[in-house]
Amino acid sequence: MADSALFESTPGEADVLSVLPTFDEDPTSVSHDIPEDDLLRMHRVMTLTRALDERGMRYQRQGRLGFYLPSFGEEALQIGSAYCFEDDDWMFPHYRVPGTALWRGAELDQMVANLFGNRDDNGRGRQMPVHYTMSEINWVSVSSPLGTQVVQAVGTARAMQIRGEKKVAVTYFGDGSSSTNDFHTGMNFAGVWKAPVIFFCNNNRWAISTPFEQQCAARNLAEKAIGYGMPAMRVDGNDVLAVAQATRSAVEHARAGNGPVFIEAMSYRMGPHSSSDDPTVYQPAGEREEWQRRDPIARFRRYLTGTGVMTEDEVKGIEEECAEIVLASFKRNEQVEKPTLESLFEDVYAKMPDILREQSDFLVAFEGGEVREDTSGAEFPL
Repeated sequence: MADSALFESTPGEADVLSVLPTFDEDPTSVSHDIPEDDLLRMHRVMTLTRALDERGMRYQRQGRLGFYLPSFGEEALQIGSAYCFEDDDWMFPHYRVPGTALWRGAELDQMVANLFGNRDDNGRGRQMPVHYTMSEINWVSVSSPLGTQVVQAVGTARAMQIRGEKKVAVTYFGDGSSSTNDFHTGMNFAGVWKAPVIFFCNNNRWAISTPFEQQCAARNLAEKAIGYGMPAMRVDGNDVLAVAQATRSAVEHARAGNGPVFIEAMSYRMGPHSSSDDPTVYQPAGEREEWQRRDPIARFRRYLTGTGVMTEDEVKGIEEECAEIVLASFKRNEQVEKPTLESLFEDVYAKMPDILREQSDFLVAFEGGEVREDTSGAEFPL
């Protein structure tokens, strides 16, 4: 594994550590110290993440979900990075890293409940599908606006720093988010404060339909970190072991009080931006096919079978099991009722104000065919 001493120098050109794509190397030549049990779990969660995306897209195409946003081809960067954080560290995700939640122990049923917005959804159906939130695993709610999670992560990291806690925060975002105000604000404050935060950019080459070359004039995104006074590295995002190597070094650096680190994971979005997108309109012919040859799950499986950690039959068994687990969760959640009407007024105040209580009672009574009292003409309390 890489050593955190890599980051001890003053930020500059040399601090952009390149651990770049090695797609054609012998998959049995990788050096690491990850226990075999962890390797097996990495493979399982990567496979489960792919199965969740496949079923989500199928249900949307069948008209059984309103929307879905997959992470095809980005499973390695999700699991390889999530592996390096402690349970009490904080994650500020964007919408293309569901595998990080699964790695941290999120319940699959809870995530699928969000897709249907049903009564079991801990967001009460108020969020879009794939906008999960799970405070029980320190995994903050996904939001649609790009980059908002970046400043949130920096603020949380700063708070932990002030308290003297040996925790770190990580924020995930795509290359498109690096053009937002929140990205620059977050990077600047983190650099000034030396906040314990990891900026993890999954550069999948496309910001919806805008290619990386049209987003900025920089040669890469990692070099942007130099201007904010923090070290950075570029890593092969399709190699789960390389991602784990890079992220572990970054986390050690931040947890030791040495400040933030920027990671640019080079990958590719092997599917549409979302179920509302048609990438064939803007992606060059043959580009996706080339990257499918570099599929991170297939690549990791070649490594596991090539080193004798798993057999081909075991790989197939895990794939079938994950597909069955996901399908069963979708079937269960499809039958769960929608959130109650009263839930529209809940989860905002510790004690509901009288004005909201009146509105809640009125609406519930109206829906039940019995209007108790018309308060529409009452004077506004403020």
